[in-house]
Amino acid sequence: MAIKYATAVRNAKMDTVTSQTGTSAKLRIYNGTRPANPNTAITSQTLLVELTCNATAFGAAASGGVLTANAISNGTAAATGTASWFRLWQSNGTTPIMDGDVSTAGADLNLNNTSIATGQTVSVTSFAVTEGNA
Repeated sequence: MAIKYATAVRNAKMDTVTSQTGTSAKLRIYNGTRPANPNTAITSQTLLVELTCNATAFGAAASGGVLTANAISNGTAAATGTASWFRLWQSNGTTPIMDGDVSTAGADLNLNNTSIATGQTVSVTSFAVTEGNA
């Protein structure tokens, strides 16, 4: 049987993400296959767009094990491809925090459009992360 955490513990785990991101974290969106975890190097995947998070990426404390991002600035696509996953980086742009799935609905990170073309404006419609083991 899997371990189950109390809501307060799940919230505390998610709030750690907020403290790790620093100010103005980088949200990079890629095509291709998502690596095994954030410590796995990015290889053949193409960086489609980089967005800058709000000065505080996640404004409110986690609730019910869910951490919801503040508004994220639009970005201009640097490459063409189908967005399939993201990596959130500390504001230094070199320390990875998390990876997640991208879609237009029902994913960790939802965009206005996953078919991205160079020069296109890319907008985040929602970004919420749920801590498992409920």
